[in-house]
Amino acid sequence: MQASHRPQVYLAGPDVFYPQARRHGEALCAICAAYGLEGLYPLDAPLESGQALHSEAIYRANRDMIIRSDAVVANLRDWRGPEPDSGTVWEVAYALALGKPVVGYLPESLSYRERFRALAPDGRDQEGNEVEDFGLPLNLMLVHSLTAVVYGPEEGYAGFRAALEALQQVIKI
Repeated sequence: MQASHRPQVYLAGPDVFYPQARRHGEALCAICAAYGLEGLYPLDAPLESGQALHSEAIYRANRDMIIRSDAVVANLRDWRGPEPDSGTVWEVAYALALGKPVVGYLPESLSYRERFRALAPDGRDQEGNEVEDFGLPLNLMLVHSLTAVVYGPEEGYAGFRAALEALQQVIKI
């Protein structure tokens, strides 16, 4: 009898830059397993034998993990400013282009404008450019592309768990 396939979920986000990133990835993958999913953590991307660890090898390996995944869960928290990590946004867009479901999670449900408030108290940034205000948590192009956006703090992995629960509504486990 053939074992059933556990859906594979690529875990996008700036988490790979966190202190103790590998331990964090192990925890994320263990949580995925508890939900009947196989987590694909970017730091675990298989590099071709003999390949030096350089940026293009990492890019190809992570891109290939997205290709073979069934879905993507993306940590879209503010990163180095009030925007998500640009690499994570690329991974989200790539998965969407491949037709995969993508669930994003944020630590709290502030609007895009509220997240920019410290940098743009009057609704304009330092250069006088308007900060969009549609009451959405992220740029409208990102929000309306995602399968779902959920909220929960990173502590205790609440946001991540909420994302997996939202994903379960979309994919068959």
